[in-house]
Amino acid sequence: MPSPLDPIGPPSVETAAGRATMKDVADRVGVSRQLVSLVLRDLPGASPTTRQRVREAASELGYYPDTSARTLRGRRSFQLGVVFTMHEPFEVDLVEALLTEAAERGYSLVLGPLTAARPERLVVPQLMGQRIEGLIVLAADGGSSSVSDLPERIPIVQLGGPRSKGPVDDVRVDDEAGIALLVDHLVSLGHTAIAHATGGSGPNARARVEAYEAAMRRSGLLPDVVESAYTEEAGSHAAEVLLTRSELPTAVLAANDRCASGVLLTLVSRGVAVPADISVVGFDDSSVARLPFVQLTTVRHDPVRLASEALDSITARIEDPTRPTVAHRDAPSLVVRRSSGPARAGGASA
Repeated sequence: MPSPLDPIGPPSVETAAGRATMKDVADRVGVSRQLVSLVLRDLPGASPTTRQRVREAASELGYYPDTSARTLRGRRSFQLGVVFTMHEPFEVDLVEALLTEAAERGYSLVLGPLTAARPERLVVPQLMGQRIEGLIVLAADGGSSSVSDLPERIPIVQLGGPRSKGPVDDVRVDDEAGIALLVDHLVSLGHTAIAHATGGSGPNARARVEAYEAAMRRSGLLPDVVESAYTEEAGSHAAEVLLTRSELPTAVLAANDRCASGVLLTLVSRGVAVPADISVVGFDDSSVARLPFVQLTTVRHDPVRLASEALDSITARIEDPTRPTVAHRDAPSLVVRRSSGPARAGGASA
């Protein structure tokens, strides 16, 4: 059944008085405005026949419920702000999942994309001006690993991105578990020389380096860290650095899929066979990992599950601001594709 926040029908038509209104719908059906309001908010009080007639009339007229007016009249807005960028496939997947999960909980989202011309200092006040009841933070200016100067008077949840110093709810992928899955997978294929192309100063990058180093030492192997970042260009540069060595490692574990794709495509362009000469693995299972010419082994996290956890956390915080702080770590799963294979014979030693 449609949500009362969903637009109904085709683009709005113009009536004699302008844009279609609830009164126009009521006049078309021959019922009161109050009854139309009940139907469009899915409240009891109208027969099935009347409900059908009202919805058909709203569709024919292109009527859209005025949620902004309802928000201004009410004590609560049931709106949540989201700070994000449109650069990372991971964030786009999360925003899509948040939209669906929020609607199921009776909330709508006010999106605040960060750009070079729209930094946090502009985006956050704009969101606050929309009477949001909580803020979900997926990103910070410049892809930073930390975020500061967040509003103090509303609930906040950090979702998969930067961290703040304050005691706020935090939902993200279990980086340690994900990196361990990748290292263990490569070790099981006979790899002993596994390099890590880092995420630079990006969110979770430090945690992934530490997880990589710990997993390597557990397997009795020496870490090999190559500075990089969460972009294809940075991954390409990391590959060029590796190509200057007298001997390549047998595998590269990149901090995310974008970095991994840059590593992979650069190696292939230089005549290095993947995975026969070197295996390449990523992190996120983003859309780039599934491209036919990439087919990247990676770890997958469920954006729907992460979005659900974040929304459960923030809506509970709205109802009870004194509840204990949440720190949820979601376990990823290994996805094996063509970019990883057995270590080459006579590969580099640890």
